[in-house]
Amino acid sequence: MSTTVTPPDRTTDQTIDPTTDPSASTADPAPPRASTGSNPERTRRTGRASRLLVGNQPRWIRPSAAALLAFTAVLYLWNLEATGYANSFYAAAIQAGTKDWTALLFGSLDAGNAITVDKPPAALWIPALVGRVFGFSPLSMLVPQALMGVAAVGLLYLTVKRISGPATGLLAGGVLALTPVAALMFRFNNPDAMLTLCLVLAAYLTTRAIEKAGWKWLAAAGAVIGLAFLTKMLQGFLIVPGLALAYLWAAPTNLGKRFLHLLAAASGILLVAGSYISLFQLTPVTGRPYMAGSEANSFLELTFGYNGLGRITGVEGGGGGMPVGGGGGMGGNVGFGGAAGIARMFGASFGGEVSWLLPSALILLVAGLWFTRREARTSRTRAALVLWGGWLLVTAGILSFMSGTVHPYYAVALAPAIATLVGIGSVELWRGRAYVPARITLAGTVLASSVWSAVLLGRDATWLPWIRVAVVILGVLAAVALLLRLDSLRAVPARFRKAATATVVAVSLLAGGLGSTAWTFATTAQPHSGSIPTSGPTASAMGAPGGQGGRAGFAGPGGSGSGLADGSGLADGSGTANSELTALLKASTAKWSGIVSGASQAASLELATGTSVIALGGWNGGDPYPTLVQFQEMVANGEIGYFISGGGMGGGGGRGGSSEVATWVAANFEAQTVGNSTVYKLTD
Repeated sequence: MSTTVTPPDRTTDQTIDPTTDPSASTADPAPPRASTGSNPERTRRTGRASRLLVGNQPRWIRPSAAALLAFTAVLYLWNLEATGYANSFYAAAIQAGTKDWTALLFGSLDAGNAITVDKPPAALWIPALVGRVFGFSPLSMLVPQALMGVAAVGLLYLTVKRISGPATGLLAGGVLALTPVAALMFRFNNPDAMLTLCLVLAAYLTTRAIEKAGWKWLAAAGAVIGLAFLTKMLQGFLIVPGLALAYLWAAPTNLGKRFLHLLAAASGILLVAGSYISLFQLTPVTGRPYMAGSEANSFLELTFGYNGLGRITGVEGGGGGMPVGGGGGMGGNVGFGGAAGIARMFGASFGGEVSWLLPSALILLVAGLWFTRREARTSRTRAALVLWGGWLLVTAGILSFMSGTVHPYYAVALAPAIATLVGIGSVELWRGRAYVPARITLAGTVLASSVWSAVLLGRDATWLPWIRVAVVILGVLAAVALLLRLDSLRAVPARFRKAATATVVAVSLLAGGLGSTAWTFATTAQPHSGSIPTSGPTASAMGAPGGQGGRAGFAGPGGSGSGLADGSGLADGSGTANSELTALLKASTAKWSGIVSGASQAASLELATGTSVIALGGWNGGDPYPTLVQFQEMVANGEIGYFISGGGMGGGGGRGGSSEVATWVAANFEAQTVGNSTVYKLTD
């Protein structure tokens, strides 16, 4: 049951009258009676159609929800083909998965199963399966990502609707859909789209579990979190404290059972995540690709090293153990998150991605916990604040203070929590606006959001400067209207009060959301490529095309660190593989047409040729695969067509045998120039 803000001397939930507040109305309207002489069969058909369209709820709810989903689908699917292969690193792995089942299962970068991407494989499975059915293409890869975004918005609507009514659900879903970083990542092929969907689904299942202390719902939530782990490893666990605390606090059963039910959730996580880890670790190394990002070909090492503690401490394995990212040499680089600290989420790197409504979410979280402090332990509103507040604070805290590799688009994991807290907090304060502290808080929140939007918009002073002025004016007008309760003034004739209420709501929404909405539309109007895409009116991505980004300190021979177009001779000026090299690799009949240092270069060559190319040394040329002995055996067996000199990150000079391989090739094979590339033919 939805609750409103209550004064300090009230201790019970206040039920909203559905006749006066449609946002909380979920009552079943009285079914229409058939008129005398009507056709009973026609009446039954009409009744079934009506129930299908509107269900057992007010007529506006389902059409409004359908409109939200349709709008989100158009926003995320519009002109999607312009993005092309987006991040070629993941595109090549998806292409490999369409060709080989082993590559699909283990997330191999190539269909020959030499080495994986440096992430778990779950995010690759759905687009690869779609590619198997419809043929691999940019759209077969990106449309599933966009539909994950639509599903995430729909799930968030359903989750919030159960807590605070359908209007709140629509607001929360709309805020998520119109968050710039969400629009960016649901139109891209990085793992974050599936991660976000999994996190929202886990929150929905936990919300259902809290309602009736249902351990089965909680076990299902654990299984989904396990899938989130298989999507982006430990980042999938960042919401667990918030979910667990909310269940421990509010589930309507005794404390002992609450702890036992959490064990069911842990079992779900272990079942899903543990099953795959066991499969990977127990599969003979000859039957699967090498685990990129690890030194010992270990999934667990990747989990707790480069993709785990290394991201927090800044010392990451699989690349020489050097400090990287926000806490290392790239601390001032926008693409690497900027300097670590409490202000990171508001800085030049993350600010425009997700912080538009972050101040509002924090204000509303604190206010909501204060105003609900005297409600019953099982209050669903407070449970939701604990769940989503815990999600927000833990995730934002880790992203703010981690010293390892961190990119702005990671902030998409914050978007559902911000959207929910803004939705629940603002609607509940609106319902309790007769209470002066609630009214003051709501007015201050709207004004703060408008001012912060103007600050963010001012960081690109040349782009639509009038919006900055408009949001501040709207914010002031909305704050004044809320403080004075203009919709309820006696001076306003009764027949105009509904219009006055609608006006105040509209102005408040525009004050808080106009800036981020404009930024989101600007984001979707731009194609994005590379490994570190950013939102906003100017498309930018490090490593485009082909994507490099990733770990700092490994520039290619050309020194630019910009993917294939880095002077290495692998690409022409446009960043695409040069035509003569492409033709040469296409003509190869070897298992792998070539081998080149760095995953970005290998990926782009795979996409250009449709052949398998080994990424020597993995992502940055620093992984110990293949060793010189392994490489010599592959050459002896005629499995590799050409060694392509140069490459990117590491440039053949990485550790773990990469430099030894390059030296041995130069000493034993004759170099030839193909286009502007230096290659060595390894097989007859």
